[in-house]
Amino acid sequence: MPEPTDGAALLNDVEAFHRRFNVFPTEAAYVAVALWDAHAHLLDCFDSTPRLAFLSPEPGSGKSRALEIVETLVPRPMVAVNASAAALFRSVSGPDGRPTILFDEIDTIFGPKAGDNEELRGFINAGHRRKGVTYRCVGDSQTVTSFPSFTALAVAGLGSLPDTILTRSVIIRMRRRARNEHVEPFRAGQHEPEGNALRDRLAAWAEHARGFVMGAWPEMPEGVTDRPADVWEPLLAVADAVGGEWPDRARKACVALVKASQANDKGSLGIRLLTDLRDHVMIGIDRLPTVAILDRLNALDDAPWADLGGRPLDNRRLSKMLGEYMTADNEPITSRNIRTSGGILKGFYADDLTDAWARYCPPPPRP
Repeated sequence: MPEPTDGAALLNDVEAFHRRFNVFPTEAAYVAVALWDAHAHLLDCFDSTPRLAFLSPEPGSGKSRALEIVETLVPRPMVAVNASAAALFRSVSGPDGRPTILFDEIDTIFGPKAGDNEELRGFINAGHRRKGVTYRCVGDSQTVTSFPSFTALAVAGLGSLPDTILTRSVIIRMRRRARNEHVEPFRAGQHEPEGNALRDRLAAWAEHARGFVMGAWPEMPEGVTDRPADVWEPLLAVADAVGGEWPDRARKACVALVKASQANDKGSLGIRLLTDLRDHVMIGIDRLPTVAILDRLNALDDAPWADLGGRPLDNRRLSKMLGEYMTADNEPITSRNIRTSGGILKGFYADDLTDAWARYCPPPPRP
């Protein structure tokens, strides 16, 4: 029986292979991507699999090249561009085994001009969990049939992704290389075999590592809970299994990338509204008339309120959005009478918003 592979040394080699051809924005990104490559070989050991998302605001930022390198390292890669949900879920449940799906140009599916594509979004979201399935009617009798959706998936694209996918993803925000950043030109004929050799070493290591990874509950860094913990649990389990410096590096990368995703994540429009009310509009104020709230919101720089579909936020929409959240007494937040020097006006009270602020908003900025 062959000797077990030194997992830490192997992941060092995987990371070095990426560094030859990819310029990632942070050290944490190299750690996360190498761990993701390895976790794809151990998918049957996990209850969930994070999506890997290479995103950038402009073309020419190295996203597709990143997927190309990942393709050489993961098991049964399936490169998809403009693939339908039906094609993908049938591939996952096909006779050739579960593929690792690499979806380039994902912005053509979820971009601002592409529509919602709910079917594909549903497949990607369902495939995050082992129990995730896609239901379809099959055959002349239209029998309802479940198709497994659980599979490793990496995407690359311009802009952003639907929130439901972002929260299930390790997000690498790519950028164009600076003049002093250099990589080797990637030659498929020459370099694919090198990546495939690493892929085979990862597969061999995975066979020995299953016993360490199966059922593992890795310790999470402080403050990483809920969905981010679900995303990072498989990657930290891999890091713990390989040992060496990887457990420490993985947890530092986890904290860095989770914080970065939260900084870039404005949440839903409702959460953005609650947060702006707390941090910019009602600071030190226990109540404020609606007209004053709207004036302050619409005057905020870098905020969406002055242009929501071509119109500024108005009284009706403000009331509707806040009415979806509850007070501490479990009543919808509504406007109430506020007595002013000019008479009685409708407005909102901080006491009514406090519970929603605590439940939905990120921690307030430090003074």
